[in-house]
Amino acid sequence: MALSPRLDLRQSQSLVITPQLQQAIKLLQLSSIELAEYIDQELESNPLLETDEIRDDGALTESAGNADDRSEDGLSVIDSVDGQDESPMDVESGIADNDAGLADAGEVGYDTNSSEAWGAGGQGGEMPDLERTLADAPDLNGHLVQQLNLAISDPADRFIGMYLIDQLDESGYIRSDLAEAAEQLGVPLARVEGVLTILQRFDPPGIFARDLKECLKLQLVDRNRFDPAMAAFIANIELLAARDLRKLRDVCGVSNEDLQDMITEVRALDPKPALRFERTINGTVIPDVIMNPLPDGGWRMELNSDTLPRVLVNRSYVATIGKMSTKEDKQFLAERLQSANWLVKALHQRAETILKVATELVKQQDAFFRHGVTHLRPLILRDIAEAIEMHESTVSRVTTNKYMATPRGIFELKYFFTQSLPSSGGTESHSAEAVRHRIKVLIDAEAADDILSDDRIVDVLREGGVEVARRTVAKYRDSLNIPSSVQRRRDKSLSLGLR
Repeated sequence: MALSPRLDLRQSQSLVITPQLQQAIKLLQLSSIELAEYIDQELESNPLLETDEIRDDGALTESAGNADDRSEDGLSVIDSVDGQDESPMDVESGIADNDAGLADAGEVGYDTNSSEAWGAGGQGGEMPDLERTLADAPDLNGHLVQQLNLAISDPADRFIGMYLIDQLDESGYIRSDLAEAAEQLGVPLARVEGVLTILQRFDPPGIFARDLKECLKLQLVDRNRFDPAMAAFIANIELLAARDLRKLRDVCGVSNEDLQDMITEVRALDPKPALRFERTINGTVIPDVIMNPLPDGGWRMELNSDTLPRVLVNRSYVATIGKMSTKEDKQFLAERLQSANWLVKALHQRAETILKVATELVKQQDAFFRHGVTHLRPLILRDIAEAIEMHESTVSRVTTNKYMATPRGIFELKYFFTQSLPSSGGTESHSAEAVRHRIKVLIDAEAADDILSDDRIVDVLREGGVEVARRTVAKYRDSLNIPSSVQRRRDKSLSLGLR
């Protein structure tokens, strides 16, 4: 059979990702700090945009002069542009996503290949300014939170750790009273001290110390140099400040030569370990949503007005300049006006979407806020997406780098999404975080002569309605840094002086 060329007409539908739609998607996943930087860039590049103060009650309002841009209430930010209907913002955009729809990091921020990213002269192939090539100082909070997520799996202990991170001063010390912190968090003092012990092993060495002596001790322990002589040296370090070296030598029980070596070693330590990091005290996390209890037992959800940029379109400027502009200037103004209108609508719908997702999260996790971490409900992106009739990728973008202030603390919205385990009855599921917490509670309560094996923990959980395999218990136990039953039995026997 001979092949011959021919022409066929076919109809097909395809989703076109316009620059405006890409901008709306990017705005969704920007944090409040990144959004403020983005708005500043738009204000510099678009003369028709200006800022104004947001309303004190944090309510959503239309920008002045732009209410008539909407043909009806509730109109999507993806409006009709140039006579072409576009897709709603919560569509699957086709942009490469990671982690159930989370957009790739390269989608947000600057295009490193563009001339704007390198400043003026980029098109001519010139090297960037030296200041642009300097790396920013590492952020202490991000550095500690990353270690916290790796070291602690229990959500309650992780919250205590986040609280203690926020209590660090500019030098890296914990100056607040731990007893007051335990009372505020509603947990025993021993639990706060246990979390602090874990945090004191973090990098940089010496962080989370309560005074100078403890800071130096932590660094020496990290170097495996905290022997009895050095312990006596640190305990009496005020003698070094008083230059009473003879008494210090006698207290430590060392020779003059050894004392000089110890002095040299201690002086090489860092008494303020946090200063090498960039840190903004009490300002690293700004909640996007504020949650408060109502007298009737419900919750009031409102957007944080401090994170809502108030962007207006200066239409009087458009009218004034338009009367005296050339044809090219009018075309430029028309393009800037369209871009400004689009940005205002995109910001408005971004705020609406964040509030909608946060409200549904609180509804789904109501028991957690009322009763604590053991009541954390298993939740995935699809559950929220179906409840609010949006796409999973939209929910993922909205919950990334967005925080909510609650009566139990400030949490990232993604915290409330947890894995689930089936119940023995098959009609209910349990949060993996809650099951991990129950395992820790069981092991903490075990007696020295009645150590629970992984098999016995499985039986206890099954009696409580949780169906879990022994290898899963072992995995969760390892993630909590809890040794095996054999090692725990040996450790408790030694602590009791038994052989």
